[in-house]
Amino acid sequence: MPPSSIVPQTQTANPEQDGAASPLLVRACRGEQLARPPVWMMRQAGRYMPEYQAIRARADFLTACKTPDIAAEISLQPYHAFGMDAVIMFSDILMPPEAMGLEVVFGNGQAGSAGPHFTRAVRTEEDVKRLVIPDPVEKTGFVMNLLRQLREALKDSPETALIGFAGAPWTLAAYMVEGGGSRHFRHLRSMMWQAPDLLHSLLDKTAQTVILYLNAQIEAGAQVIQLFDTWAGILSEAEYRCFVLPYHQQILNALNRQHTPVILYVNHSRGLLPLMKEAGPDVVSVDAATTLSDARRILGRDMVLQGNLEPTALFLPQETLGPMVQQMLQEGGQTGYVFNLGHGILPETPVDTVRFVVDLVKQSARA
Repeated sequence: MPPSSIVPQTQTANPEQDGAASPLLVRACRGEQLARPPVWMMRQAGRYMPEYQAIRARADFLTACKTPDIAAEISLQPYHAFGMDAVIMFSDILMPPEAMGLEVVFGNGQAGSAGPHFTRAVRTEEDVKRLVIPDPVEKTGFVMNLLRQLREALKDSPETALIGFAGAPWTLAAYMVEGGGSRHFRHLRSMMWQAPDLLHSLLDKTAQTVILYLNAQIEAGAQVIQLFDTWAGILSEAEYRCFVLPYHQQILNALNRQHTPVILYVNHSRGLLPLMKEAGPDVVSVDAATTLSDARRILGRDMVLQGNLEPTALFLPQETLGPMVQQMLQEGGQTGYVFNLGHGILPETPVDTVRFVVDLVKQSARA
């Protein structure tokens, strides 16, 4: 079943036109020659920061996500603490499925496991039909208010980019079908093998939701978009081509990308990198299992790369970590590269190590 087609909305005026006024990250995503690569870290606003822990002591996770003042404060914490080159909005990839009609609970999941879960899983045709394609402003207006608030906060920092994001259809479907996180994805794989048309219906409806959601983020001020497909790396190349690639293409073809580049991230993606490029993102975010040199060889010099320091490397002593970062900077180069982690930052990460890495990347302009 082919994915639906959504015509992009009319692009609104954007003050960041081509040229020096654009943030460093935007210019890197375009493949421009820079003095150094921009640096930010996936999950950079989170539990490793005492400032975040102080806020969470008075507000639960979902309240923090849905209260723009709180979410803005959390979003800006790494920028103020470390001078990141980008601020990524504080939110969660499960906001769109909730807006589609599923109740999401954050805390202890099914069978006592930690993590978010839905009170009702999506496993039948009736379950899929019950899902709506929500108006993103009506159902997730708190996200758009957050982005507008962050743009206002960053108005005197034109070099700092504001990142919006969404989960991709396969990863969202994984949570929706399993009812929460999973190690083996038994229900999702069973649907893929036994009821592929049903899974395609779910993926298509989710893709349409993501398109509207991300275009609304761009309208609200997001200057870069990252599409996360964390669980797509569990698939074979053939399965990925059937159940993932068409929906990546559907989304990327329908986004208002004239001034807003898109980063595509898939975990465990080494064998899938050519298919990621085929989707047409501006940037491919590489996980830590693939070196930047290998990614360049596989994808070609024309593809901008993001990544890919192993998150656990942030626990190493600086004398060991420093040469690893320098090697990445050498492999990434000054053109077509964004320094980041290969996955999200871990909760126990030492704050001083994050500062050390950010400073090291910034100092590379003088090297």
